Amino acid sequence: MRVAIATLGCKINQYDSAVIQSRLEARHAMVSFEEEADCYIVNACTVTDRADWEARQLVRRAKRRSPAARVVVTGCYAQVNPEQVAQVQEVDFVVGLNRLDDLLRFVEQTGTARKISVGDVKRERGVPVVGARALPGHTRAFLKIQEGCDYSCTYCIIPTARGHSRSVAPEAILREIEGLASRGYQEIVLTGIHLGGYGRDLTRRLDLTALLEMILEKRSVQRLRLSSLDPREVPERLLTLIARSDVLCPHLHICAQAGDDRILKDMRRNYDTTYYREIVAAARELLPDGALGSDIIVGFPGESDSDFERQVEFFDSLPLTYFHVFPYSIRSGTAAASLPAQVPAALKKARAKKMRALGAAKKRAFALRFVGRRLSVLFETTAKDGALTGYSRNYLPVAAAGGAVNREAEIEITGFNNGALFGTVVSR
Repeated sequence: MRVAIATLGCKINQYDSAVIQSRLEARHAMVSFEEEADCYIVNACTVTDRADWEARQLVRRAKRRSPAARVVVTGCYAQVNPEQVAQVQEVDFVVGLNRLDDLLRFVEQTGTARKISVGDVKRERGVPVVGARALPGHTRAFLKIQEGCDYSCTYCIIPTARGHSRSVAPEAILREIEGLASRGYQEIVLTGIHLGGYGRDLTRRLDLTALLEMILEKRSVQRLRLSSLDPREVPERLLTLIARSDVLCPHLHICAQAGDDRILKDMRRNYDTTYYREIVAAARELLPDGALGSDIIVGFPGESDSDFERQVEFFDSLPLTYFHVFPYSIRSGTAAASLPAQVPAALKKARAKKMRALGAAKKRAFALRFVGRRLSVLFETTAKDGALTGYSRNYLPVAAAGGAVNREAEIEITGFNNGALFGTVVSR
């Protein structure tokens, strides 16, 4: 059978799709979603109403391409609104999160009767350990060590979709890392919906820093990277551990979401701008060459022109090195969806453009600091001109001739062009 998978949304969804594919590829031929297939799987995001619409469009496109094919929708959209998904004429099966066996059964099932398999995520305990996978186009492996979220941000539907925060036992994580290292992976990214909440639900309570200390003691892998963290979950112990380690990458993505105290309160975030500034300053002091990124939402309900300009000034003053900027988008079922003074779409777009320009300027200035210096780069892909491209430990894209994919090399940085550094291989 020919099976195609399309993934919408975050790295966690991409990870889940990789796990689904790993279970299918032994018995079926995996093809591109743009090709004819016998079964299409749409792993759908539901972070905004538009994300739901995009999933429905993918479903209809698949059915037009192969009218006889089965279409299975899974992911957060299927979990939160299974009946709505099932009402889409082109959908054959709806499968919620953490129901991999049911999904595999539906892929191979004959007949056209529509069926739904969705459990109650609020009752979920623990995280099914399904193994880490490399995402398509990456030589890094991603290991999900945590699932769900206990926060209640007013713009976010994810706690409803993913349930309470749950953690993978440290012993299982250590086994997974050793297995990945034995298969040749040079870098592993630890990821989760609420990564900083790791360990609070375990019988033997521990935190993310303690887990990292256990991993580093084993020294199983060359490079270890963290995905995004909330500001309240970046203790000095963690910063000091990263600063002293030759395995932990000097790269932190600390999600601000907003740079105005009133907006942060309306978002129901648990910090203010003073706290965020102090955390970023502490990170910069201990990690002088580290990458420091953030997520920023612009156009949140009630955001005035002066509010936005104040946020631009705030983020400009911080030693951040890049931004991920998102125009606020309504998510039905969240508290923010009913807030007054929704910002017009055109204005949100203009504000996002301005904030992204600031982020691009910061990223360029940070990269230029390393021209004339050396960086350790793990190559991931080969460009059309034959040069290898990859990322430094402090998350800068670098291109160079020589070296090998999935191998780390020391690069003498000689210039910067089109958003990336370039240089020559000094040693492998």
